[in-house]
Amino acid sequence: MSYLVLARKWRPQLFEEVIGQRHVTQTLQNAISQQRVAHAFLFTGARGVGKTSSARILAKALNCEKGLRTNPCNECASCQEITHGTSMDVIEIDGASNRGIDEIRELRENVRYTPAKSRYKVYIIDEVHMLTKEAFNALLKTLEEPPPHIVFIFATTEPHKIPATILSRCQRYDFKRIPFREVVESLKWIVEKEGIQISQRGLLSIAQGSEGSLRDAQSLLDQVIAYSGREIRDEDVVEVLGLIDRRVLSDSRFITLDMTSSISAGNFFNIFAISSSSRLANIQRA
Repeated sequence: MSYLVLARKWRPQLFEEVIGQRHVTQTLQNAISQQRVAHAFLFTGARGVGKTSSARILAKALNCEKGLRTNPCNECASCQEITHGTSMDVIEIDGASNRGIDEIRELRENVRYTPAKSRYKVYIIDEVHMLTKEAFNALLKTLEEPPPHIVFIFATTEPHKIPATILSRCQRYDFKRIPFREVVESLKWIVEKEGIQISQRGLLSIAQGSEGSLRDAQSLLDQVIAYSGREIRDEDVVEVLGLIDRRVLSDSRFITLDMTSSISAGNFFNIFAISSSSRLANIQRA
């Protein structure tokens, strides 16, 4: 039996479900409602903050069988096909493995054909910065004057590697790292749905380890669940994530003024000597 990881199981399916990117989702919804949808979008930002998920939601909103909508219905055949990655008219391309000029020439040939059964043919190119210079040049003319039935959505973690000529032809949306509090709230919602027992402190530790990436937070939670089962102790989170227990840092037996000064000065020999003497003193006291 195949297991669906949390990051895939709880992937956003509506714009409102995209955490921490209101400035992007609201703009996209307004563009759809006003019928001012651009022909090329560039989604930039750190890993795991909702770029590809937003691209898929936008593709569904544009091609929903119930009409152009600010939120897809997620029930019609078109929405279901895009959700499961089987739509003939929404093509997802990995820029890292399709980075050459030959692949882009093939794309240029295919954009001339109208969608098989959808309103728009949508090309989602992930990690677009991996395309070669020649591939970008081959894409330039198509991007400048695309057919009316084509929408390009590019996603990248490194926008500075994209030529200025490409950037100037796209509407750019910068995705932010997700605020710490919103990561915690999202994890709390997931564990409630999954029936997982974990303390607030455990959730805080996982959120801190994610560094603003919701996908990383969900993956870390998956890892902790695999280790602990459905009842997760704080000690299990510390063990799995390789964290330093805060009780150690706050214990004056381990951290002294001399050790703090030695750390600041980079005197590692002195740190070792202080640590050894502290351990010896604790043993003698015991």
